[in-house]
Amino acid sequence: MPRERNIYDPASAKLYRLSRSKIELFIECPKCFYLDRRLGRDRIPCPGYTLNMATDTLLKKEFDHARADGRPHRLIEQYGIDAIPYDHPNIDDWRNARTGITYGPKDTNIELFGAVDDIWVNPQGKLIVVDYKSTSMRREIDITESAKAPYRRQIEFYQWLLRQNGFDVSDTGYFVYVNADTDATGFNGRLQFSETIIPYDGNDGWVDRTITSAYDTLQGSDIPTSTPTCAWCTYCKEVISLQDDHKRAPTTLFG
Repeated sequence: MPRERNIYDPASAKLYRLSRSKIELFIECPKCFYLDRRLGRDRIPCPGYTLNMATDTLLKKEFDHARADGRPHRLIEQYGIDAIPYDHPNIDDWRNARTGITYGPKDTNIELFGAVDDIWVNPQGKLIVVDYKSTSMRREIDITESAKAPYRRQIEFYQWLLRQNGFDVSDTGYFVYVNADTDATGFNGRLQFSETIIPYDGNDGWVDRTITSAYDTLQGSDIPTSTPTCAWCTYCKEVISLQDDHKRAPTTLFG
């Protein structure tokens, strides 16, 4: 059954909250975005990344200790970054997935929001967007590869949100990566992680036009076409094709 709540209604004057992840969904496939936000048909959800959430939580605790003391975190010092964790009354709201950093574009009934992992500040008062990532790989982490484009857009979207709220934001953000070591002799009740900070110079020039396009899509009455590279749409088409073939020549399907 379609979802009955949190569905966008173009005729409603009520403010509709649209998350960063849904903007990313629109970039990936406007059809999936429309089915989700207008028609209440979500993609089948993946299991939660609970281990990643655990490392995020522990990293936040570490950086919060440094924030409370007004000093650089040990990794900030190790990488020679001239900044400290930003101490602001709204930092907990900005990092909360239910609240986040918000902005409502003029002449729309939507409010955009996103929950940042952390924010640092340099001596010039510029805010620095920081994103925590957990992984386990032997090769060097390359943030420029095409598969990491959503990660790059994530930082850029947070930079854009902060700028819309009147903050002076550095173009340079940072990924704090923790990489689990699988070369150890055994598990023994713990994982060992290496830690890396990777700088990234963001460009949020794409955000305004993407939001405008997503909003126009929500306002429309026609379902957009699928993006050719959308794995979910491709899967659905193949299932429908299998069902049609099964009707013509009955076989055991999914059995």
